[in-house]
Amino acid sequence: GGGGRGPDLDTMSMRSLQLRSLPPQVAAVNNWRDDSEGSLVSDRDATVNRHSMYSTVTDGGFYGAGGGAAVRQVGGSVSTMRRSLSGTLSRAAGGEMIVAQEELPPQQSYKGPAYRTISRINQRRTQTSSAMAGGGGMYQAGSMMGGGGGVYQSSSGGQMLVNSIPRAMSVKSLHSVGRGMDVFDGEMDMMGMNEGFTNLTMPTAISYLSQPDPEMQVLGSAFIQHECYHNNDAKNQVRLMKGIPALVKLFNSENQEVQRYTTGAMRNIIYENMDNKTGLIEAGGVPQLIQALKEPDDELRKNVTGILWNLSSKDSLKEKLARDTLADLTEHILIPLSLDSVTQSASETEIFLNTTGCLRNLSSVNSRTRQQMRETTGLVDALVEYIQNSLENGKAEEKGMENAVCVLRNLSYQLYGELPPSTMARLEGPSRGQGAGGKGDAIGCFTPQSKKAKERQNQDLSTFTEVIKDPQGQQLLWHPQVVGLYNRVLQRCEINTTTREAGAGALQNITAGEKRWASVLSKVALEQERMLPVVLDLLRTNNDPELRSLTGFMKNLSRHAKNKNDMATKVVNNLISKLPTDGHQKTPSSDVVVNICGVLNNLVTCSIVAARDITFFDGLQKLVAIKNSFDSNPDKQKAAKAASTVLSNMFQYKKLHSDYKQKGFTKHDFTDSSF
Repeated sequence: GGGGRGPDLDTMSMRSLQLRSLPPQVAAVNNWRDDSEGSLVSDRDATVNRHSMYSTVTDGGFYGAGGGAAVRQVGGSVSTMRRSLSGTLSRAAGGEMIVAQEELPPQQSYKGPAYRTISRINQRRTQTSSAMAGGGGMYQAGSMMGGGGGVYQSSSGGQMLVNSIPRAMSVKSLHSVGRGMDVFDGEMDMMGMNEGFTNLTMPTAISYLSQPDPEMQVLGSAFIQHECYHNNDAKNQVRLMKGIPALVKLFNSENQEVQRYTTGAMRNIIYENMDNKTGLIEAGGVPQLIQALKEPDDELRKNVTGILWNLSSKDSLKEKLARDTLADLTEHILIPLSLDSVTQSASETEIFLNTTGCLRNLSSVNSRTRQQMRETTGLVDALVEYIQNSLENGKAEEKGMENAVCVLRNLSYQLYGELPPSTMARLEGPSRGQGAGGKGDAIGCFTPQSKKAKERQNQDLSTFTEVIKDPQGQQLLWHPQVVGLYNRVLQRCEINTTTREAGAGALQNITAGEKRWASVLSKVALEQERMLPVVLDLLRTNNDPELRSLTGFMKNLSRHAKNKNDMATKVVNNLISKLPTDGHQKTPSSDVVVNICGVLNNLVTCSIVAARDITFFDGLQKLVAIKNSFDSNPDKQKAAKAASTVLSNMFQYKKLHSDYKQKGFTKHDFTDSSF
């Protein structure tokens, strides 16, 4: 997901948190089952609006939540947490799913080719009506002059009026997403517009679509496009008069202008009109659009990809749309345009935005579609290559980059649960289930010198060596090199917070859960890419969706970190500073508070240093206040339970009881939880 229009509420973003149990402790420890390790974002609107590209569904998966749907189990009760997914749509709480919406970024206008055509038609119609009426006026279409003006001559009372007519039928390309534009230039005044469609009505325009003359088809579709621009009554009229099937039949006309105008009209007809979107699909429009997409005409491709993006904003249409379009969109648009993001023309940039906006939406719908996208030949490769090229050429802030990162984030959502068993067996290594890594393992709590830790490390290195060879396709989603790619996204993208958020959400997804490979990639992030300082630096933001993804990722890192003491000394102060003074503050959100408490709890359960530093940096005051200030709001209750869990685990360190007392806290503050 960058400023622009607000998010489309149809867009959804979801964060996925994966269930997992904290390792058992020697002392009694409150077990906190956490599902919030993944993040998903579904985008309806690949707009620049940072907050709106993701639609919130749950915390932890797509762009919605920071790590998968999260569940915290405290005192025997289980509460579900949200996760995040990333897409082009609007974002909600947590690392949500991002879905691309229909937006209108500034675009170049396209001067349509049909002025002479419409001029001739109007001349013919006007002359015919004048002859029938015996009137004394004459309409003479002048030749194209310079900027495409005409001459309107009429004689009245011996006087001749000569007025310049701007190009009556110039077509403006749609502004990048699903929304259409009027057929007239901004230069066209109302008088010229009326003259362009003299006496034309909707029934007549629709009837022109069935005429064999391409000039009549152009005039009819241009009128429909004009009338349906921001006019829902006109859109419904077209549908009721069977105009949608008539337009679909012309999508692959032998006449290029007919193709452009009919697809341009359809773009306006379906914008923000669900009945017309359904009508287009029922009329067999999608196969015809895909066929038209193969034409090497950028103006036509802008319309076609804009229509597909528009259709993809509706959840009920996404799965079918994915089945019908993914292979062709990838082959004909995504792969060719991802090869060189530097030399794209303005039209190619718009086509790429439309296409990736559509993919962003599709990637947010369900597991079947996500897996289909992962398996589509060349799709993941093209997105990774485009991101790499954009980073190398200073284009990290651009919309195409945002869409590409959001799609990868969504495709990483619940990754380890959706991969084929054969792939997961390879990632888990040969000894999984034979001792190390079993369900009862205390992940991350072994000392670096312990025998069990060394055995696991050797197995991880063996698996790492095997997996690292020649990654292709969906392998790139979990390959160690993608951690470095997301690291560069976080560091080089300084303005577009949606892109940064999506990058952090993708990292959250691939490090989420109990699977060994999540642990391997966490170690890559911490030890090879040295990402902890990068994440801590980004925590200074006040952008809540970005904080959700960052803290969700950090929670996963803290779970898998080998040296909890070392990590505690580096992060506790920063995290305590982000906590609210009590549970009544609106910022940061409860999702962020729960994530921060998750990090603290992961550290406290294995490190007395973490408990000591929380006390030293006045974290007790904040945690107790959050625990005690909950109300009936479910999100506030989750935050209170999360704080209570941290406090309860801190109390297990008897050596620190005197420090707690010195700060003015009693056993009641640590153990009482009236939930």
